[in-house]
Amino acid sequence: MWEALVQLDRGRPGLADQLVDTLREAIADGRLPPGTRLPSTRALAKDLALSRGVVVEAYEQLAAEGRLLSRQGAGTVVAGLVRETVERRAADLPNRVPDQPHTLLRPGVPDFGMFPRAAWRRVYERTLMGMADAALDYGDPSGARRLRVELASYLGRVRGARVDPGGVVVTTGAAQGFAVLAAALRAGGATAIGFEEPGSYGVRGHLESHGLRLVPVPVDGDGIDVAALDRSGTPAVFVTPAHQFPTGVVLAPGRRAALVEWARRTGGLIVEDDYDAEFRYDRDPVGCLQGIAPDEVAYIGSVSKALAPALRLGWLAVPGKWRDAVAERKAWADLGGPVLEQLAFAELLASGGYDRHLRRARLEHRRRRDALVTALRRHLPGLRISGVAAGLHLVVELPEGVDDEAVAGRARAAGLGPLPLSRMRLSGGGPPGLVLGYAANAPGELETAVARLGTLVTSPREAV
Repeated sequence: MWEALVQLDRGRPGLADQLVDTLREAIADGRLPPGTRLPSTRALAKDLALSRGVVVEAYEQLAAEGRLLSRQGAGTVVAGLVRETVERRAADLPNRVPDQPHTLLRPGVPDFGMFPRAAWRRVYERTLMGMADAALDYGDPSGARRLRVELASYLGRVRGARVDPGGVVVTTGAAQGFAVLAAALRAGGATAIGFEEPGSYGVRGHLESHGLRLVPVPVDGDGIDVAALDRSGTPAVFVTPAHQFPTGVVLAPGRRAALVEWARRTGGLIVEDDYDAEFRYDRDPVGCLQGIAPDEVAYIGSVSKALAPALRLGWLAVPGKWRDAVAERKAWADLGGPVLEQLAFAELLASGGYDRHLRRARLEHRRRRDALVTALRRHLPGLRISGVAAGLHLVVELPEGVDDEAVAGRARAAGLGPLPLSRMRLSGGGPPGLVLGYAANAPGELETAVARLGTLVTSPREAV
């Protein structure tokens, strides 16, 4: 039975991750219903010709996710009734803060069920047991040194960045990076910043709330229009070159060179948001812009898309002339972030656990993107899907005359979470469309969601 249920590619690394994925899918689709008793780790390892450690790691991960329940003397069973009981008890608590509703097609979020709980628990416990007592004091506001060392190495190896540990500031997510950088720009006399059009609605709010006026700079099939940026006269510009949000285009080589030349000629600052660049499915990811122009680029990233937003872990690396201003404003912002989480993440990076998680997530995200594209072609045929095969979202353009805000509103009422493309534009105009997320939903859920969405899209004739 177990040999038939569990199909492993032994020529591919990550057997524990493969086993986790297979069992998780079998639980989700009902092939392993609640209450099913699983073999002991020793027995399953023998049946599948695996080391016992591989099976132990897989069981631990699924138990941490709440999908398996292990009890001394009772073995391991598929959970279900236990989780329902916990949720029922939680619902009875007074003044309970409601959870954010889980919406299908919501862009910008990963699958929280894929968070590597077992691996995180191990690195967290190792951190707690091995850290010196002095580490519990107020730390360096720029972040734990060990994490800054590991991040500099990781970003250089994976993203082609050129950063040294002293130039990395650990932030509470990318949001704090935007806030600190905006404050430093304002202190330096800047009042405006160029902003991709269309561009991230969320980042726009962060920058505007810190006193910067956003000047829209058009984006086309090659990325941001550098000639238009030059004409704007702004002293800084915000870009997402690896996978533009929301259009999904990659900044073309010629535009990259022109953007760097603009910064060097004018003294302008390029703010690079590398928000989901590890997730490219048709080829290796394009290296970050900071790697070719470290003296002109402020580089921002986080684990919110790769692990979970709840960790509140991000990083900011700025050119040397900006370091003092950024470090000072970071210190006044919070006196330093959560050191335990920073050191645990450093351990996850050093142990290779983060790389293993990204490999597994990349495979699953590719599968889900393919499922979404297939569903869109089936239920919304003829509509243009834009963006390269990357990231956690794509854009589908709607027929001319359709009100994408209205469609998005009807979708929200139906339990769906797409964002209207028009909301991403500062100056208005442009074709209507929807920004659809796929990372948080299984292929079957995506099929159901798109079928529902197809009934909500107003035709051009109805819109007139």
